[in-house]
Amino acid sequence: MKDTIAKIFEERFGGKGDFYASAGRINLIGEHTDYNGGFVFPGAIDKVIMAEIRPNGTDKVRVFSVDIDEYAEFGLKEEDAPSQSWARYIFGVCREIIKRGGEVKGFDAVFAGNVPLGAGLSSSAALESCFAFALNDLFNDNKFEKFELAKIGQSTEHNYCGVKCGIMDQFASVCGRKGNLMRLDCRSLDYEYYPFNPEDYTLVLVDSRVKHELADSPYNKRRESCERVAQKLGVETLRDADMDALLAVKESLSEEDFKRAKFVIEEKQRVLDVCDALNQGDYETVGKKMYETHEGLSKDYEVSCEELDFLNEVAKETGVTGSRIMGGGFGGCTINLVRKDLRDRFVDEAIRRFNEKYGHEPKIYDVVISDGARKIDD
Repeated sequence: MKDTIAKIFEERFGGKGDFYASAGRINLIGEHTDYNGGFVFPGAIDKVIMAEIRPNGTDKVRVFSVDIDEYAEFGLKEEDAPSQSWARYIFGVCREIIKRGGEVKGFDAVFAGNVPLGAGLSSSAALESCFAFALNDLFNDNKFEKFELAKIGQSTEHNYCGVKCGIMDQFASVCGRKGNLMRLDCRSLDYEYYPFNPEDYTLVLVDSRVKHELADSPYNKRRESCERVAQKLGVETLRDADMDALLAVKESLSEEDFKRAKFVIEEKQRVLDVCDALNQGDYETVGKKMYETHEGLSKDYEVSCEELDFLNEVAKETGVTGSRIMGGGFGGCTINLVRKDLRDRFVDEAIRRFNEKYGHEPKIYDVVISDGARKIDD
């Protein structure tokens, strides 16, 4: 990928620039907890967006996307927003740095990536983080802390791409560290690294390649359920609730609201249990908690779908240590913690049985926990 980028950069702009990269991410456990003030547990992976970038001495940004095979050129003022949706991510990063008192001047860039699109691995966050890190280095003497770079990416989504996302994706993409997952407290934004070096295990994503569009707004409805229960309990978010308190008001809640809150409260504890297990190198417990999360997401939070439940069942029957739906739901991937000696058998079974039942093969991605945003030295 680096050679391809360098060749195109030389052809389009002449000479050479500096190379930067940032990563896609997985979330091992802690789903739908972010807007409830809870914990998430992401890590950066070995799938990246990579860019070659060089200041060009003008007030114009000239950028080429290898994967889309498109060129964009734009200025750095608010009214200069490009029409291409992919270029708005880069424009937004420039604007958010400027809004924070940073400096951005014109530059040339060529970028490409191997973060799978549509698989829930946050390719957009990797793109934002790559350019935020690069522009901080090239024009601002790295004055912005890493967490501020994550916020720049999040604000780009909110203000220029129309997505009201949380901070997890950009945080993981910027702050990821090889061999470590990160527990992020979504209320205080404090975070802590936890060792993830499973010598006998590997992480495998199975992408169902399905996405079910629902007519209503499923995320908003679930969020509203959680907010109603929190209000009933007299707490700001379900982060401050426990099962005893929830059971005490069960009779006054709708069945749906009760189930949604039950999942969030249990998931909060599962993240903490996984942290303890990782500190002890206990990957069997990690896997058990992943299965519990899937069950909760499927039955209580109701954000799974038939295809993902099927993949989870295949994992269980094949002896996979842990498996669950990853991401918002209604399609996408399962994340699987698999003993290395079982990996090939599991993958073969998942592909064969899924294809037999649904008429197409799932995509398989082996991922390794890796570093996040960084400069790539020659």
